[in-house]
Amino acid sequence: MRGLWPLCFALGAVAAAGGRLSPERSAVWGPGLRAEAALPARYFYVQAVDAEGQRFTSSPGENAFQVKITAPDEQFTRVGVQVLDRKDGSFLVRYRMYASYKSLKIEIKTGDKHVAKSPYILKGPIYHENCDCPQEESSAWLEEMNCPQNIPQIQRDLANFPIVDPDKIAKEIPQRFGQRQSLCHYTIKDNEVYIKTYGEHVGFRIFMDAILLSLTRKVKMPDVEFFVNLGDWPLEKKKPPQSLHPIFSWCGSSESKDIVMPTYDLTDSVLETMGRVSLDMMSVQANTGPSWEDKNTTAFWRGRDSRKERLELVKLSRKYPEIIDAAFTNFFFFKHDESLYGPIVKHISFFDFFKYKYQINIDGTVAAYRLPYLLAGNSVVLKQDSIYYEHFYNELQPWKHYIPFKSDLSDLLEKLHWAKDHDEEAKNIAKSGQEFARNNLMGDHIFCYYFKLFQEYASLQVSEPKIRDGMEKVPQPEDDLFPCTCHRKKAKDEL
Repeated sequence: MRGLWPLCFALGAVAAAGGRLSPERSAVWGPGLRAEAALPARYFYVQAVDAEGQRFTSSPGENAFQVKITAPDEQFTRVGVQVLDRKDGSFLVRYRMYASYKSLKIEIKTGDKHVAKSPYILKGPIYHENCDCPQEESSAWLEEMNCPQNIPQIQRDLANFPIVDPDKIAKEIPQRFGQRQSLCHYTIKDNEVYIKTYGEHVGFRIFMDAILLSLTRKVKMPDVEFFVNLGDWPLEKKKPPQSLHPIFSWCGSSESKDIVMPTYDLTDSVLETMGRVSLDMMSVQANTGPSWEDKNTTAFWRGRDSRKERLELVKLSRKYPEIIDAAFTNFFFFKHDESLYGPIVKHISFFDFFKYKYQINIDGTVAAYRLPYLLAGNSVVLKQDSIYYEHFYNELQPWKHYIPFKSDLSDLLEKLHWAKDHDEEAKNIAKSGQEFARNNLMGDHIFCYYFKLFQEYASLQVSEPKIRDGMEKVPQPEDDLFPCTCHRKKAKDEL
């Protein structure tokens, strides 16, 4: 719940759009107002409140607030800013810095009047994403990032490994998995990243390399040695033929003992927000389609044929087109029988999914990695029961954050009828799912999860992590147009 805004507002009265916007009473909060909370794209929130102290629950207009960010000490400020209207009376403001600054001035106005305590002065130095300037004290970084003290999924995953012997796993894991699987063997030593790859298909290492390099630019990582599975399926069986081995994977299952990380898709969207990606946990919040009452009441799904149940879903759609609109955008795994599964349809923007009130989430090869973005919309998610899970699934509650349906789809129609007959309850489930995504799946939460995972895993090591034969150093990117000066390194050098 760390993303929630001040409790006095959360419990306060609400205003329909139409009340007079009060600059003084409107609220501004979030990690993007803290100089130390370095993220690829920093962000904060603005909540519209009227003169009576009632918060808006629908948009006061997408241009209600103007945000300007400048570096008072500099001739130019290289900061990209976007104000995203979440259509519920609140706005998400995100900004990406392309250089580091001694201080930043954030002005938030409505008309010519400052909002809340604007202007906000961030006293630096304030480092941009590519600045290699790690906080030496992990406890200080965890506090700056407002990370939770413990994360239940990490505790569950690591409970299987009372101790970790880097010397032992460095031999045994490549022998057991290295010939058939795509693996990365990583060592972080003195805050430098080293890698050795196994298998043919190791292109997905770019996502793991990127998050590790980003972390080491921000905080001094513990010395740690570990293996990452680059494939879709979890590797370590619940009851392995020999001793249990710690394998880090992007997806877990109830039939395996892999250590789960945020998916490569979610990780990449955090690192490339306001950059290479258009779909991320922030952009989706400003593109949630029509209001609940104005959404199309057909259930919606698009995707490829990566699981048998997806074929069944499309067949259901052909039988009940007034209830379900499901179609394939690509055929790859199964023979395409157009008489059964219809013609392949064109891809549509993910944001257009939210024109529909009911979103069907069904496994692909493993868990469907779109779930974070579906939850962040304001449609209700119907989620297939599954053995597979992402790092946050175990914190989700059926009937609170989503509507469950059986893995064989046998009760999907029944659940859709329930949702249609209980519209207010379905709307509340959609709202709860959205709040969960907003408060648990943003960039700072993902960075916290990775760091806590490696920190706690490192504490289980009983021998020294080593840079093994065949490992190569993963270099930090050197194409930064505006190199920074790290005050921490300068102070250290002067000692």
